[in-house]
Amino acid sequence: MEWLFRGDYAQAPVSVPLVLLGLLLAFVCGQTLAWIYMWTHSGLSYSRTFVNSLIVIPVLVAAVMMVLAHNLVTAFGMMAVFAIVRFRNILRDTLDTSYILAGLVIGMACGTQRYPVAILVTVVVVAILLYLWMTAFGSRHRYDVIVNLHWARPLAELEDLRALFWKYSRRTHCASQRYNEAQGGTDLSYRLLLRDPDRMEDMLNELRRMQGISRVSSLQAEDESEI
Repeated sequence: MEWLFRGDYAQAPVSVPLVLLGLLLAFVCGQTLAWIYMWTHSGLSYSRTFVNSLIVIPVLVAAVMMVLAHNLVTAFGMMAVFAIVRFRNILRDTLDTSYILAGLVIGMACGTQRYPVAILVTVVVVAILLYLWMTAFGSRHRYDVIVNLHWARPLAELEDLRALFWKYSRRTHCASQRYNEAQGGTDLSYRLLLRDPDRMEDMLNELRRMQGISRVSSLQAEDESEI
């Protein structure tokens, strides 16, 4: 193990225990941030891979700072590499971006002769990615279905709609309410945790029969994480 702990041939070698402490601290802080995002997110669009990236990216940024270590030449080199990746390739998944960033950090650590940093970053990042994959971290099941509809009646009469939702669901949340000037009504979007998921079609059919409701559509909860 002597070559690992004393294999840092850069101008300003770093302490291996401090590198490991910094990476683990970034992981803990990133996971805390991810938990807060999961608990407080209330919009329609939710991505599990984005939550995973909130954990991986702090670790990678910490590694970037260790690799740079006040080296201006290395900093400009990293900016050039990032520019190439950004303008020549479009990554739609935030977790894919994390993999690219991890590869860049590892390559720059090897190129600047910070071999212990390269090895530790690889081990820690791979362990984190495996942990996220095996635990499916970021997944959540608060609702079974998203129901979108157009309400043509006055908003004061929404209690009839709430009563119907309460008949079929244990939890109801109005995620979006927008006035439609062209059609003279309100576009509503509700997230429902159903009492019996097998009766979802019965609920939708009853919604379509209710006076003042049109354009009823639904979206399964498993599709919500990739909107």
